[in-house]
Amino acid sequence: MVRQERAIRTRRLILEAAASVFDEFGYEGATIGEVVSRAGVTRGAVYFHFASKRDLAQGVVEEQFSQDGVPERSCKLQEFVDTGMVVAHLMPRDPLLSAGARLSLGQDVFDDLGGGAIPGWIGRMEAMLQVAGERGELLPHVVPADTAWLIIAAWTGVQIQSQKLSGRADLELRVSALFQHLMPSIAVPGVLGSLQMGPERGAQVVAEIAAARGGDGDEGGADDEGDGVPEEAPAGIGVG
Repeated sequence: MVRQERAIRTRRLILEAAASVFDEFGYEGATIGEVVSRAGVTRGAVYFHFASKRDLAQGVVEEQFSQDGVPERSCKLQEFVDTGMVVAHLMPRDPLLSAGARLSLGQDVFDDLGGGAIPGWIGRMEAMLQVAGERGELLPHVVPADTAWLIIAAWTGVQIQSQKLSGRADLELRVSALFQHLMPSIAVPGVLGSLQMGPERGAQVVAEIAAARGGDGDEGGADDEGDGVPEEAPAGIGVG
C-alpha cells in the first residue's frame, strides 16, 4: 500500500510538471526533458507512468476529472453554477486546469486528444442538469444535453476572451455575468431567486472545500519505483 501511494504521488508530481510545460509551450513545444527537469524525477520515472508525450497530455486533460467535485447541494442548479465558478476561480491558479484548456483548444492536438476536456465537462454538466430537471428546478423547455453543450461552449468562449484581453484577471467576473444572463432562461423562478452567482462565489466554494478537507495533505520523502523522487507537496484543490 505504501508503494502504491508513492506511485500515485509521483504520477501526480509528473502531471503537475507536465501541465506547467504544456501551458507554457503548448503541445508541440513541450518536451519530455523539460517535464523531467521540472518534476525532479528521472526520465525512466516519466516513462514508467506515461508511454509518450501524447499519453502525458491525455493524462493532464483527464486529471482534472479525478478530483472530487464541488460540495453536493440540495439545489442542483446551485451545484451547477458552483462548478463553473470554481473552475473560473482556479483556472488562473491551477496549471492542470489551464493546461487542460490549452490542450483542449489547441488545433495541433484537438483531434489527437478527442476534444480534450470539453466532452467530459459537457457530460458532467448534463448529468447535473438531468438531476435538476428531476427535482423540478428547470423550465419545461430545457433539454439537459442541449443546454450543457451551449453552457460549455459559452463558458469556453468567455475563458478565451478573458485570457486574450486580461490574462484571465477578470475571468470570475465574466463567468458570473455569463451565469446571470443564462440562468433565467433555464431555472424556474423560485430557484432562480435563490441562486448565488456573484464573482466571489468560486473563492467561497474553494474555501469551503479546503475547510472540509482540513489540510489533509500527507508529506513524505520516500521514492517510488527507484525514481529518486523528492517529497511532493500536497495536491491542490481540484474540480472535476
